[in-house]
Amino acid sequence: MNKTILIIEDDLSIAELQKDYLEVAGFEVMVSNNGSEGFMTFRENDIDLLILDIMLPGMDGLEILRSLKEDKDVPVLLVSAKKEEIDKIKGLSLGADDYITKPFSPGELVARVKAHLENYERLKLRFQERAIASNVLKIRGLKIDKDSHRVYVLGEEVNLAQKEYALLLYMAENPNRVFGREELFERVWGLDAIGDSATVTVHIARIREKIERDVSNPQYLETVWGAGYRFRV
Repeated sequence: MNKTILIIEDDLSIAELQKDYLEVAGFEVMVSNNGSEGFMTFRENDIDLLILDIMLPGMDGLEILRSLKEDKDVPVLLVSAKKEEIDKIKGLSLGADDYITKPFSPGELVARVKAHLENYERLKLRFQERAIASNVLKIRGLKIDKDSHRVYVLGEEVNLAQKEYALLLYMAENPNRVFGREELFERVWGLDAIGDSATVTVHIARIREKIERDVSNPQYLETVWGAGYRFRV
């Protein structure tokens, strides 16, 4: 699917030149010559990258930048005839990804657009991969799949009861922290649970039987004498 570029530029000749070069490069291009109208165009369409002039009628580029970052997160390339360093600093501090000063070659503009879109896609992919990975905990041969509520040890699935799974997951998500029995009972079973915190000890023992190679020398669920238990990583 082609990427859509929005150009907000009050100089028609410059806007058309940018549009022609970007279309030759395979992009779909929208153009607005007014800041206020361009801002509405941005909000009402799926835009993949914004080329934004600073000096505009209606809303100036910096004002648009302040507003649009609250709505959508896309790469923004600021363009201006001004050469003062303060404009660059203001634009970048407001979230612009790059800054190019007129006059510039259309080829340079296209190259920067491609580079920022590629970088944005890489970052988005990494974020998605981290989001997916965050639903699977892997610790030294132990894997906990939070989506399916399944637990694997060295690739083989082990069957845990509901509270066993909840207890293991809670401790694995808070590694190396020592929990007393009462705190674990409160966190996993809930404040209104009927029972005794001694059930934590029973559940720890059951979990160890299922995930530890040597229950007398546990590698995951350790006993901290006089204090409670911790999940060691």
